[in-house]
Amino acid sequence: MKHQFFYLFLFCFFESAAQMPEDALRMAWTTPSGTARQQAIGGAMCSLGGEISSAYVNPAGLGFYNTSEIVFSPGLSFQSIKSSYLGTPSTGSQVFNFNLGTSGIVLGGTMEEGNAITLSFAVNRTANFNGNLYYSGKNNYSSFSEQYAEEFANSNLSIHDGINNPLLSYGTRMALYTYLIDTVTVGSAQQVIGMPEKVLAANGSLNQVYDSRTKGGITELNIAVGIAGTSRWLFGGSLGIPIINYTRNLTFSESDVSGNANNDFKSSTYSETYNSSGGGVNLRLGTIFIASHSFRIGLAVQTPTICFLTDKLSASMTTNTENYADSVSITSSALDAAIGLNAGNVKYDVTLPWKFTAGLSYLLGSVEDVKKQKGFITADVEYLTTRSPRYSSPEVDGTSVQGSYFSPLNDVIKNYYRNIFNFRVGAEVKFNIISAQAGFAYYGNPYADSRVRGERMYISGGIGYRNKGIFVDLAYIHGIVHDVSFPYRLTDKANSYASASQSAGTVLATVGLKF
Repeated sequence: MKHQFFYLFLFCFFESAAQMPEDALRMAWTTPSGTARQQAIGGAMCSLGGEISSAYVNPAGLGFYNTSEIVFSPGLSFQSIKSSYLGTPSTGSQVFNFNLGTSGIVLGGTMEEGNAITLSFAVNRTANFNGNLYYSGKNNYSSFSEQYAEEFANSNLSIHDGINNPLLSYGTRMALYTYLIDTVTVGSAQQVIGMPEKVLAANGSLNQVYDSRTKGGITELNIAVGIAGTSRWLFGGSLGIPIINYTRNLTFSESDVSGNANNDFKSSTYSETYNSSGGGVNLRLGTIFIASHSFRIGLAVQTPTICFLTDKLSASMTTNTENYADSVSITSSALDAAIGLNAGNVKYDVTLPWKFTAGLSYLLGSVEDVKKQKGFITADVEYLTTRSPRYSSPEVDGTSVQGSYFSPLNDVIKNYYRNIFNFRVGAEVKFNIISAQAGFAYYGNPYADSRVRGERMYISGGIGYRNKGIFVDLAYIHGIVHDVSFPYRLTDKANSYASASQSAGTVLATVGLKF
């Protein structure tokens, strides 16, 4: 698997735009968001229904409506990320941001040919990308310059041609320009090395600092229909239109901590601003079977989301090689200007995973009369094909690129990730016009290597008020996320990575009016 990462650096257009396996996971490994009531019960909504958020899980649940309503779900999220890299703990800045749970309008109870048809028009923030991941540590094993040395060595280009060749990534071209990497003759053979490797060869260490600040998210517009007939079956479908915006400001620096001013390397800093934006489309189909007065069974499938994205990247590098070449700086825009091509603008398609969900609900009290219901217990299990995302149809600077340039990246995704199961469970107890909810959700490890830890857990609770057509719900969701971050990848040695633990909280309110 490690050798496959090498091919990621062979194709300039896609490295320039920063597509990596993590980009597919970022859009695919999302957790459901919804109304305060849905989030308070862990997000389990496949078999329960009767909520506008059913449109995003199992639209058949809309078939339980016999009235109409308007819903608004504002919220506030806050998070911080603790990390450990090469034995050194770090903490990123705490981030606060506004959240929008499922909001919109439901038009219920329309009869047609013996069926009750419900329509909903909703908007929901389905993913939140805001955060700050920071870590640092002393590395006596590898340097980030080695990734660029590998790419250039396998290009068979001269240094001059390499700097001006858009078939190399920005990072490699800037590393050549600033003398972070160079050619040396060992015996009669020419080799490419990174200057920091001289520090490592002398048993020195490099202080490495990674600082990534991200913002944006996925906001999905949704149109859904739920149908309830005279039998025990309900059916539904929805069309989702996600609007995607993601921005990352990344700085990675490396410096010699040996104090030796004559080993041809003092420091190097790489900075980039990367933006990915666009839209997509997906479909959801579902059904709910009323097995008895107390039990409901739900099944739903979400098709792969087809996204049409545009990536923009600008980068810079400053390297100080002491007496070797002093301090030199270069930007990606200067490299582009020299060749008359903007390789930092890329348009492409990406197809995200299938999602299959099954749910079971047990209702307490009268099923027919909502006012007499005493509560419920509900659970979902979800299967996500995390290995299936695929990139395709690249276009660089307005020109279509022929060939299977994304094939290596798609192969890496297939081998690097595994399909996963996610679980959600929740309960509600009603006290006349007041209710209380609690829930738990677990999202499995998407990494194929079991040594790499990645999982998400959410504990939630809330209270609700319903009286005379007005309802108000409040919820708090506490998330614990474990993930990893690779500052760079090499093919000839093991890759160092940071372990990250995120603690996040969300306060969410839903206000609604039935009519």
